[in-house]
Amino acid sequence: MDFFYRFTTNLSLLLLFFFFFATSFAALVKEQPLVLKYHQGPLLKGKITVNLIWYGQFSPTQRSIIVGFIESLNSPASPPPPSAASWWRTTSKYKGGASTLVIGSQTLDENYSMGKSLKTMHITALASKPNRVGSINVVLTAKDVAVDGFCMSRCGTHGSTRGKTRVAYAWVGNPETQCPGMCAWPFHQPVYGPQTPPLVAPNGDVGIDGMIINLATVLAGTVTNPYGNGYFQGPATAPLEAVSACTGIFGSGAYPGYAGNLLVDKSTGASFNANGVGGRKFLVPAMWDPETSTCKTLV
Repeated sequence: MDFFYRFTTNLSLLLLFFFFFATSFAALVKEQPLVLKYHQGPLLKGKITVNLIWYGQFSPTQRSIIVGFIESLNSPASPPPPSAASWWRTTSKYKGGASTLVIGSQTLDENYSMGKSLKTMHITALASKPNRVGSINVVLTAKDVAVDGFCMSRCGTHGSTRGKTRVAYAWVGNPETQCPGMCAWPFHQPVYGPQTPPLVAPNGDVGIDGMIINLATVLAGTVTNPYGNGYFQGPATAPLEAVSACTGIFGSGAYPGYAGNLLVDKSTGASFNANGVGGRKFLVPAMWDPETSTCKTLV
């Protein structure tokens, strides 16, 4: 009896130890903060002009959706919460204060002046004009334009021109026909991983709504790491930035294959998490919050 008592007592203590260890370890893992190191370089702050270069065929409706998204990021109007502007305000928590985006010039290149198969040097050339400090030149390529690395390793990117005056630029491609499963998820079934049903796109255009997600990603990366020495984690050649560090997270409770808890438009069934100007709705990805060192979502 005494042996049985000692055995059960020791077993209980052992189980208690393992439970405490497992709980503590789980808590430790869970509490590990995500840290994007600031590398002491300049950021884009204050008033920033966004010049758009439309390369290829975009309908007026498609252009208005993307322009409306950028305008929604700093709109003086107050759409009902959660808003795209409140999402963008997270960038003001990075060193230097707010980044206010305003639409500048818009260039239409509907005749594919450089062809339908572009390399990085073509994107840089398209983005080099206008060449103004304090601006971001955004190249948007149509669904029938192939770009080096598009659909294989990236859905968009950003960088800066070389020379005496360095101008920040970004590029995003329309993935509608080339790779919606990679660059328009969760509005299309993913190429890899759990095959969950796609969500309904809030603007009724899988390619453009996918571009909004990727444009949000590169714009946040551009203002917080414009020249490769701002905020990022990992190697400078393949950095995890403000939004790319939070890939696949759109709402609370997100996990691989599940975008998270989102709002649903009762009239269309579309999923979204941000209200914009003119009654538009958007799905924006989570952004790293420097104050909490977590990926912050709107819902």
